[in-house]
Amino acid sequence: MTKTSAETWCEDTQAKLMAMLDAVWASIEASDDPVLIRKAREKARVCGVMAATARKIAAMVPARKPAAGPLPAFAETPEPPPHKPRALDRLKGGRRGRL
Repeated sequence: MTKTSAETWCEDTQAKLMAMLDAVWASIEASDDPVLIRKAREKARVCGVMAATARKIAAMVPARKPAAGPLPAFAETPEPPPHKPRALDRLKGGRRGRL
């Protein structure tokens, strides 16, 4: 068994279901038999349910991340701005102790 991506599997399944649905609609158009039409409509409904399920499965797979290239060169980090005294620091007289 070969490994395939979820997107590829979903596209293949959708193509098969669309081909089956086209065949079902052709049989509905070509026949007047109510039993055959009922069975064809049931097949069309099942194809729709299967297609919706395939889309849900493909949506559950996380999107692929692009390949990581070289990291950008970082400039030197700037120095932080000087400490501005707060009102509480001024009340304490600039000391960092308790009140």
